[in-house]
Amino acid sequence: MLYPRKRATQRVELGGTEPSSSWSESIPTISRLPTTSETKLSQTFRSLTAEQLLGPLNDVEEKHAPPEIFVSGPMEIPIPRPRVAIVGSRKASRMGLSAAADIAKALAKKQVLIISGLARGIDTVAHRTAIENGGRTIAVLGTPLDRVYPAENSQLQKEIMANHLAISQFAVEHVTKPRDFVVRNSTMALISNASIIVEAGESSGSLHQGWEALRLGRPLFITESVVNSSLSWPKKMMRYGAREFIDPEEIFEVLPSPHRIMIKISH
Repeated sequence: MLYPRKRATQRVELGGTEPSSSWSESIPTISRLPTTSETKLSQTFRSLTAEQLLGPLNDVEEKHAPPEIFVSGPMEIPIPRPRVAIVGSRKASRMGLSAAADIAKALAKKQVLIISGLARGIDTVAHRTAIENGGRTIAVLGTPLDRVYPAENSQLQKEIMANHLAISQFAVEHVTKPRDFVVRNSTMALISNASIIVEAGESSGSLHQGWEALRLGRPLFITESVVNSSLSWPKKMMRYGAREFIDPEEIFEVLPSPHRIMIKISH
């Protein structure tokens, strides 16, 4: 049974509660992605439209999709389904990191494609767990593809580019700003068939993804421990359709068919 799909008619702040620019962490110098190849890294990037990347879009998706998406990696295009984003705090607790690993492992073993943002904390655990369990993963970056943030994930980013898929809506000459990571989260919501927020504070960038998922009519799950915490945002999101995540089986019930959507791509 599929989760009921909502079709918004315009971009709105649901209930006036959607954060506008909550991720305010300053950006240090963004590291260039190291490469041993003599060929310029940018020559391995492809430029696609959102429809080429995902398959047919409805009117709302098409209206708010990035005009151009850059990709690097061997994954087939349009990208396979089902796809689930696992996101959360960069400074996650031990319990949060453990929960992210358990969820990613359960989904990867069912051949669900794991999407995350290559940030510290929850994102890193989601990517690594998918890879370690024979799954597939997509990194949606807040930087151009030839840059890496944080620097300690440079090897992970290279591995994803070599064997999975990395995505960015920012061209190689783009200068990264804090707002780009918020925009990245909205794009991640579009790419994902469902999203899971594992752990996030009141000002986390992951909340942007949650609100965007709800606006698009995508299933949004919030872990049980967060729902039962003193945070205010889980209750607000649940009033707009977010669901408490208790068991991975709940995710499988709302995901689309694993069959790829094929579209005719004009050359």
